[in-house]
Amino acid sequence: MAGHERQDMRSDDMETNGMNRCTGDAPAAWPADLDPRVDWSVMIRDASSGELLYERTPDRVLKTASIGKLFLLMEVMREVESGELGLHEVIDRDRMSPDDFCEDSGILYLLDQKTLTVHDLGFLIGAFSDNYATNLLVERVGLDRVQSFAREQGFEHSALLDYVRMELRPDGPDDMSCGCARELCDYMMRLNAGTLVSPAASAQIERWLGADTDTSMASGAFNVDPLAHWEAGDPFQIRHKTGTESDVRCDVGIARHAPSGRTVAYAILANWDKARHGRLRDDVLADMRRLGGAMRRYIER
Repeated sequence: MAGHERQDMRSDDMETNGMNRCTGDAPAAWPADLDPRVDWSVMIRDASSGELLYERTPDRVLKTASIGKLFLLMEVMREVESGELGLHEVIDRDRMSPDDFCEDSGILYLLDQKTLTVHDLGFLIGAFSDNYATNLLVERVGLDRVQSFAREQGFEHSALLDYVRMELRPDGPDDMSCGCARELCDYMMRLNAGTLVSPAASAQIERWLGADTDTSMASGAFNVDPLAHWEAGDPFQIRHKTGTESDVRCDVGIARHAPSGRTVAYAILANWDKARHGRLRDDVLADMRRLGGAMRRYIER
């Protein structure tokens, strides 16, 4: 995929009146409306039964910022499973392309350490959505292979489109990744089931995502410690990936409740037009947390 168009992939999911579809649980448990100024793509499913709990234009393809890094982690683990790559292979920053260097999201650009393993770069991506670590791994495994394996796995409209760039190329895609909620929710369903690449690969990807420190969006409703929520003890287990830009907020993951045994897989994507509507960040985050609150009530029930 060289780029993408924002579109609804199925006509029966096209939003004509701002309505959401809620099934499975009492409708009042789910938000009756979301901000109409925002382009939404949302799907929430019971990860054990597969039951659809909530959706809003789930086939609409939107910009997803760092969410595409999920497909990088998937390709890394495919190559680990095939023996083409080792989790403990050392990547030397000084031997990689200087174009990989990227600031903003992450901490690697602030560190002195020049060599890191593939395993540790995965944790930097999972914990901090690290841009520099992302580019190092993309160079190592190949962007084309990330894209082709995602397509082979059935992700037709969701992809990592490019390296992380501080400035987009005039002839390139308008974001580093794109996706729709239906496919990204399916990614999390497979991760929860242990069928994303393989059980061992799924477990490693889940471990990376379990370090995510960004609980500013839907996952904030679970009130976990953002810096330490992997170990058993807390009733909630959150494994997720977020994506953030000035006109993008995305949260994709799984949320488990140990006491009830319930798990949801979710993908909540939001884009908006800054020129037309201005700064909608607070309104978008409020709606995302409302969805997170509904997920919490469902799995606690």
